[in-house]
Amino acid sequence: MTISTPIVITGFMGCGKTEVARSLANHLNLQMTDLDELIAQIEGRTAAQLIREEGELSFRAIETKTLRNLLNGNTAGVIALGGGAWIETANRALLERARALSIWLDTPFEVCWERIAASTVDRPLGGTQDQTRELYLKRLPIYALARITLHNSGADDPDKLASLITSKMNRLNF
Repeated sequence: MTISTPIVITGFMGCGKTEVARSLANHLNLQMTDLDELIAQIEGRTAAQLIREEGELSFRAIETKTLRNLLNGNTAGVIALGGGAWIETANRALLERARALSIWLDTPFEVCWERIAASTVDRPLGGTQDQTRELYLKRLPIYALARITLHNSGADDPDKLASLITSKMNRLNF
């Protein structure tokens, strides 16, 4: 399978985007980029630090600029988006112009919350369980705009999920 456009993995915090993107990139022999990690490298601060210090709107502008530059520099690869990147209309437009294949890793809230609560990663938008659930429910209809939806029980191995994605890509002749 020859891939000439970006593939993006989207979904809520803690759904497994980075691990699945890494596995998919390995399956397809492509470069993998974690957008939040790239932002941290460029800005010298994590997404959480930027949100806490400059606010979410400022972070979203940095995120969009970083995504634009990444898409301008690469024609193919797998990108793990941050949990809110796909929510931004400007980012979806950039990805559409790049003819990116979008994949929503649809993971139940309970699985995401369990991972968020157990994680040492600072998540300023993941407050209390109720606040986080509200954000999750608000974002679901926008995640559903992705071209491929991959249901993830949370127990699935990233390699298995990557194989399922590859299978769906073949059916789409991607």
